[in-house]
Amino acid sequence: MTIQPGQTYRSCKPADREFRILIVHVNERSARAVDARNGRPLPVRVSLRSLHATATAPDGRTRRTGYVLDTPENR
Repeated sequence: MTIQPGQTYRSCKPADREFRILIVHVNERSARAVDARNGRPLPVRVSLRSLHATATAPDGRTRRTGYVLDTPENR
């Protein structure tokens, strides 16, 4: 999966499912993101290891941490 500026990710945390981030800059280890609703920067950079293509982990369980690419299939 290629992580690029302009992509929106949804939180996998059950209590924060409606929280979305917008990627604005990517380097080799992390990404700078803003709150997708209001454009406010997040207080910390997001590790690329926390950004996932699907809401399902390799073992078949639903992810409970990190962020999943916000697509119709992942809603």
